[in-house]
Amino acid sequence: MTRIRLFLVLVLALTAGGGLAYGTYNYLQNVPVKTVSIPTRPVVVAAADLDLGVELRPEDLRIVEWPANAAPKGAFSDANEVAGRGLIMPVIQNEPILPMKLASKEAGAGLPPIIPNGMRAVSVRVNEVIGVAGYVLPGTHVDVVATASPNDQRENTTSKVVLSNVLVLAAGTKIDRDTDNGKPLPVSVVTLLVNPEDAERLTLASTEGKIQLALRNPLDQSAPSTPGVRPAVLLGAAKPAPRMAASGRPASAAPPAADPPPTVEMIRGDQRAQEVVR
Repeated sequence: MTRIRLFLVLVLALTAGGGLAYGTYNYLQNVPVKTVSIPTRPVVVAAADLDLGVELRPEDLRIVEWPANAAPKGAFSDANEVAGRGLIMPVIQNEPILPMKLASKEAGAGLPPIIPNGMRAVSVRVNEVIGVAGYVLPGTHVDVVATASPNDQRENTTSKVVLSNVLVLAAGTKIDRDTDNGKPLPVSVVTLLVNPEDAERLTLASTEGKIQLALRNPLDQSAPSTPGVRPAVLLGAAKPAPRMAASGRPASAAPPAADPPPTVEMIRGDQRAQEVVR
C-alpha cells in the first residue's frame, strides 16, 4: 500500500506541475507584445570600402534607415547629391558619406582635390634605391637629401637634407594610403606634397644634382638642421662643420676647462698637504 500511495502522489505532482507549466506557456504566448517605434531618417552610406580620390558612382552608395536622433550631422539623404563627387578621405563599408570627406562638385576626382589650399604636388623620378626599396608608399613621410656642387667642383660636392617630413601623396599612379597593406611598391615616380617655396627647392635639387629619399617614422615630427657633408669630411681629410642646433644656429661648444690654481705641497712630519697659493 505504501508504494501505491507514493506512486499516486508522484503522478499527481507530475500532472499538476505539467498543467501549471502548460498554462504558463499559453499565457505568455497570448500576452500582447508592445512595439516601440523609433523615428528614423534615410542616410547615404558607402556600399563598400572606397579609397581617397575615387569618384562616387551610384553602385558605390546605398541608403539605410538611421535613428533620427543619432544621425551624423550633415549626412546626405539622397544618393544623387553625392554621386559624381570625389573622395578626399577614404571611407569604409557602411560608413556615412559626410561633406568633410567630399571634394567640391567642381573639383572632380583623383589627385587634384586632395591637395590642400596653399600646397603643391610635385613629382620626382625615383628608382628602387631612391624610393627606399619600394617602401615609399602614399601616406608615408620622407626627408629629401640632395647631393650637388655649387660650382661643379667635385671637392665641393655636398650631401644635405633640403626638405624634412614631407608627405608622400602618390607612388606611381596610386594615391590610396593602404596600398597592398604596406607591402613594397616598385615605382618610377613619387609625388610629394610641399609648399611653393619647397617646390622650388625640390625642383632645383632634382635637376642640378641627385636626390635620395629617407623614410621617416610617421610619429617622428622632428626637423633637425644639418650642415651637410663633403667628400673630404666623409673621408676624414677635413674637420666637419659644427652641428646646427634646433634653432638653426651652430651649437655652442663646451667652454674650455679652467687651469688649476697653483699649489704648494706642505710636509709636516709624516703628513703631506696641498695648499693653494692665493
